Amino acid sequence: MPASSSASSSTDSFAAFAEHVDYSLLSQLTPDPEATVNGHDHQVRQVRSGHYVPVTPTPLPAPQYVAHSNELFKELGLSDQLAEDDGFRRLFSGDISVSREPMLPYGWATGYALSIYGTEYDQQCPFGNGNGYGDGRAISIFEGLFQERRWEMQLKGGGPTPYCRGADGRAVLRSSVREFLAQEFMHALGVPSSRSLTLYVSHAETVRRPWYSDQSRSMDPDVLVENPAAITTRVAPSFLRVGQLELFARRTRNNSHPKALSELQMIVEHLIDRNYHAEIEPSLPFNEQVVELARLFRGRLTALVADWIRVGYCQGNFNSDNCAAGGFTLDYGPFGFCELFDPRFQPWTGGGMHFSFFNQPAAAGKNYQTFVSALKPLLQDHPEAMTRLESLEEGFKAAMQEALDSMWQRKLGLAEHSPELVGELLRLCVDSAADYTMVFRELSAIPEQVATLKRSFYRPSDHQIDQRWMNWLQRWRHQLERNSDLSETSRSMQLTNPAITWREWLIAPAYEQAAHGDYSLVHELQNVFAKPYESLPMELAARYDQMKPEEFFNAGGISHYSCSS
Repeated sequence: MPASSSASSSTDSFAAFAEHVDYSLLSQLTPDPEATVNGHDHQVRQVRSGHYVPVTPTPLPAPQYVAHSNELFKELGLSDQLAEDDGFRRLFSGDISVSREPMLPYGWATGYALSIYGTEYDQQCPFGNGNGYGDGRAISIFEGLFQERRWEMQLKGGGPTPYCRGADGRAVLRSSVREFLAQEFMHALGVPSSRSLTLYVSHAETVRRPWYSDQSRSMDPDVLVENPAAITTRVAPSFLRVGQLELFARRTRNNSHPKALSELQMIVEHLIDRNYHAEIEPSLPFNEQVVELARLFRGRLTALVADWIRVGYCQGNFNSDNCAAGGFTLDYGPFGFCELFDPRFQPWTGGGMHFSFFNQPAAAGKNYQTFVSALKPLLQDHPEAMTRLESLEEGFKAAMQEALDSMWQRKLGLAEHSPELVGELLRLCVDSAADYTMVFRELSAIPEQVATLKRSFYRPSDHQIDQRWMNWLQRWRHQLERNSDLSETSRSMQLTNPAITWREWLIAPAYEQAAHGDYSLVHELQNVFAKPYESLPMELAARYDQMKPEEFFNAGGISHYSCSS
């Protein structure tokens, strides 16, 4: 039975937490028929059908508490003390043997397909056919109802699954700290995102990964380093990905097995139920629901990517398998935030320009094409619905541009979009070597002189650039004065342009100290990132509201990094 969402205002025991469980995915979808009954399924193998594989996580030995999200705990109605409860800590550090009724003694992993910038790939699968690509170290262990909302909880670094492709299934503390902090920071920025529940570490288990030596200028990792194993729990309404729908669509097109089309329809129905139930009328014929799903996802995806650019975020690796079908940010691997403004900013050494900062709208378009392609087998007998689906696909570029225009309009406080003003501003930011976050925050005060902006320039400006800035400021202010009250516009801009940003050179000390058991900087960053639109107190601003020092440009592991996590 579903848990009562109106129980107590604060869940303060592990037994009470367990009562929230409600497994919609396990009850509505089908398991791999070749899976084990008990979830002890940790060896690489082909998964040919079914929507999930029951699998038990691998516990961290001697897990230690690092951090939890006070904000998410509050939203879920959980007591903060629960984070250090023995049963809760053991569960979210991988020991599912502590599960109690009505919980199950295993979790689940899912398969998905991979498209990179719209091109289908199979070679990442060890079998060369797509039957071995999926959640290699991400294991969902809980799905339930909290405060009348459904949430799924997934361990990142929970050990091997059939999809691990021979890896150890672990995550290092470095990447776990980054993901834990980034998810909550993005939420505080108002950007749709998976969330962070807890972070636990084992100083008794280390894993070896390629990384960068001290003061390395190498593009690729140049040393092997030992790092404590850690598990961060990420939380979302669901973890369904575009790549999951794509997997079942490929199997349908290839006639991989007799139930392929049925499995595709089931997972699309489940996606609607999990992520779009409030917006799609269940009484509609299924083909109409499919078209409406495509329309809603297009709106969410275009708004999401515009938000990414608004706050300076670059996903780095925006493949179809890293694109949440619910339309939120997912999978914080080789991500980064733009400091020195560069439209080509790309933090991941393996990402290429197709996933660079200002190319994210185009990358989103490729993922949307993959999404639409996955839905098409469901509409083969509905030509009118198919035509409308294809029209949505053709209109993606225009919808994306509309979302971007609206975003730039808000960042500059304009009553209507002005492409000329935006274009000239971005050229000025490049020519002035401006810090992306700082320059827009300074503009939020609606300055009259270029002098106030120079704090955000990485190099001194000359007379010619200063004059260009003055001309731009005059034109911009003229538009603002004509259409709005400047003080109200300034307040609105300050709620659009954050006062702080993620700066990798300030995150690295937090995970480096955490590796030695000192979590104080992790907690400090939690507080700093909690209210990103508010100016920091002086003592914190002296550290966190600063431009990138010269020594961190081109520094391996800081200005760029591999996927070694």
